[in-house]
Formats: sequence, structure tokens, C-alpha cells
Amino acid sequence: MAKRCEICDKGPMSGNHVSHAHNTTRRRFLPNLHHVRAQINGQTKKIRVCSGCLRSGKVVKAV
Repeated sequence: MAKRCEICDKGPMSGNHVSHAHNTTRRRFLPNLHHVRAQINGQTKKIRVCSGCLRSGKVVKAV
């Protein structure tokens, strides 16, 4: 399953691990995803949403 937000399409980014000696190796920054029951077009569905979309109100959680 893809590590991608179903609302804003945010996905993994890449960067570097940087040691104290400034040695660098590649790493991945993964989005903070949550499994949420949400109201979509009047129906309740389980979707994977990043915390940014939850906080900004782009997703209405099902009751």
C-alpha cells in the first residue's frame, strides 16, 4: 500500500542522514498518516489521511 495521503497526495520525500562527522547517507521522510473513518460524499469510508489534512479541516470525521 502506498504511503500517500488520499486527500492532498502528500508522499515520501528523500533527504540525508547527517552524522556528527558530517557523513551523509540517503534517508526517507514519510508523511504522518492516520487511518480515519471519514464522511465522503455523504458516505462513510476508511481512508489514509496525513495529520496536516486532519488539523486543517479538509476531512470530516464520521460519527
